[in-house]
Amino acid sequence: MLLYKRQEVLLIIALKEELPRNLLPEFSIEYCGVGKINATYKALEIISKYEPKLIINFGTAGSLRKNLFGLHEVSHFFQRDMDATALGFKIGVTPFEERSVIDFGRTGLSCSSGDNFVSSPPELKTDLVDMEAYAIAKVCVLKNVQFMCFKYVSDNADESASKNWKANASLGATAFKDMVKNLDLQTMLGLREKEQYEN
Repeated sequence: MLLYKRQEVLLIIALKEELPRNLLPEFSIEYCGVGKINATYKALEIISKYEPKLIINFGTAGSLRKNLFGLHEVSHFFQRDMDATALGFKIGVTPFEERSVIDFGRTGLSCSSGDNFVSSPPELKTDLVDMEAYAIAKVCVLKNVQFMCFKYVSDNADESASKNWKANASLGATAFKDMVKNLDLQTMLGLREKEQYEN
């Protein structure tokens, strides 16, 4: 018997093509669309509606390291299109905020998010690039919700990125399904009292 209720662990995915609902029917899956604004809106919406204890983001990402393949956990999140360098701030640093790099104390790769599909090396160097993870992570920090993120490398963020993403976008779903089913979510959530699983 699961110790957490269905609404306490929610999955946010950008596109249905990346993870169809029927592949993980035991989880609540929400689709946010592409980009940081869409991801922010969806994260705020489901937190307000369901009050989850944990949000998991899964999706595709481009790799800035040629030796990265398959599925990876992401633990450090950056905003690559925050550019206030004219004010003396480093790329990716939000002016007058204490925290520009988001992490949740887990071990994993770094990922920068921005509202552009990366097909050439960005100025901000990270392991991976995507278009949503930073936004969801920041909402979770502000709303005090636990967050995990997993990305499947679909391309190398180069001149072939668009073609490779289209060919590989759906390939990570099975790998993520197998991985998420083996996560010890009950321990992560610190649950001890047994509760009936609710659909």
